[in-house]
Amino acid sequence: MTRHIRHAALFCALLLAALLVNAARVQVVEAPAYGDNIANRRTTIARYGQPRGDILVDGAPVTGSEDTGEHLRYERTYTNGPMYAPVTGYASQVYGTTLLEHTADGVLAGTDPLLSPFPLWGAAARGRYPGGDVVTTLRRAAQEAAYEGLAGRKGAVAAVEPSTGRILALVSAPSYDPSVLSGNGSAVARSWSTLNRDPDKPMLNRAVRKTYPPGSTFKVVTAAAALDAGVVEDLDVRTRTPDPYTLPGTRTKLTNASEGCKDVPLRKAFEWSCNTVFAKLGVEVGVERMAATAGAFGFNDPDLRIPYSVARSTFDTRVDRAQLALSSIGQYNTRATPLQMAMVAAAVANGGQVRSPYLVERTERAGGGTVAAAGSRPMRQAMRPSTAAQLRELMVDVVREGTGSNAWIPGATVGGKTGTAQHGLGNSGTPYAWFVSWAQGDHDVEPKVAVAVVVEDAAADRGEISGGGDAAPIARAVMEAVLKSSPEPRR
Repeated sequence: MTRHIRHAALFCALLLAALLVNAARVQVVEAPAYGDNIANRRTTIARYGQPRGDILVDGAPVTGSEDTGEHLRYERTYTNGPMYAPVTGYASQVYGTTLLEHTADGVLAGTDPLLSPFPLWGAAARGRYPGGDVVTTLRRAAQEAAYEGLAGRKGAVAAVEPSTGRILALVSAPSYDPSVLSGNGSAVARSWSTLNRDPDKPMLNRAVRKTYPPGSTFKVVTAAAALDAGVVEDLDVRTRTPDPYTLPGTRTKLTNASEGCKDVPLRKAFEWSCNTVFAKLGVEVGVERMAATAGAFGFNDPDLRIPYSVARSTFDTRVDRAQLALSSIGQYNTRATPLQMAMVAAAVANGGQVRSPYLVERTERAGGGTVAAAGSRPMRQAMRPSTAAQLRELMVDVVREGTGSNAWIPGATVGGKTGTAQHGLGNSGTPYAWFVSWAQGDHDVEPKVAVAVVVEDAAADRGEISGGGDAAPIARAVMEAVLKSSPEPRR
């Protein structure tokens, strides 16, 4: 009898061990597969069962969470949603997340193990914690100035702090309100369909996800290449450039929008934006050096993230001499995002150094305490410091005496460069109006802001489009906002 009891006990122990092994297999080995299974509603219910963390600008939240009392309890809300949409993106119960809502989702949703007081245990437990906050580098006053400046226009603005790479403003127009995509009702599906059918593409982030021909603003890069290569040694020596200039190996003649560009020195060519001079300089510098300088500024970099991805700005390295001439004045295959052109202006302002731009200063736990900070940013030398000093002179001349006078700010030193970029079949499209600039207050020890503005404005009369007339006033408003404001204390 005792032997039978012992056998039964052993059998029960084996059954218990099998149950424990199977439970461990399900809860540990198979847990990710079950958790990610589309049929598993528990993960989704838990995700929306608590408020989402906030995205902060100048210490104040521009996002929130609304308790709906429904199965998926909390929906995302946005303050001034259209103004901040190119930064926040959307967090939708149906369509997922984009931009900062996506790249910082772990912190905002409370699933990042670093939110736990004991991160190693948090990683093993796969727990959910109160959503953390994302502190951005944006300046509210600059963002508002950019958004209001583009009101009723189609285009984008990017502003950065030259010495650090902090993004101070990032605006795209037209925009949209991310809150219309937050829930899961029929209205959300209708809003999604309407936004995606809109020919003006309000969900396209023009500041970082669309590239444009930069036109004459690219002459900053060409001038840097020519000065660094020794092709130009004196800003005031005549360049011996014909007007018109015949593109090498062709019969095509390149002309200028203004008169008096024949043989002018670089200083006047930059001020008057002479196409002929810069096309010839690009050819004399050569494609290798031009491509190297453009690359040092950030062109042809496929890996730029802020932390979400940025479209690659391009300078074609496989061009003949005629194509190189056009590329050197920001046409042909040369393309740039507004953020890239803000980086170009920032490099001039920062002694030739390019700081990698970034949008997130730090992430925080709900109860306070830093989860992660931005830290020091990588830096490239785009040009010699002496070249940057010469370019600052040229850009200041443009604002004081040339086509960028609409960007002048009392009590500050402002440098700028206008641009009018042709596009479309046979250049038939309405030109894009560009302006890139930087500003330093009279009492500041270094430039505080660099800005790039592009205005598409397809409804405007072609003859009225100009970087100085359309884009420079917007840049001026953004620069003034940065120079006059200081960051508010964080919440």
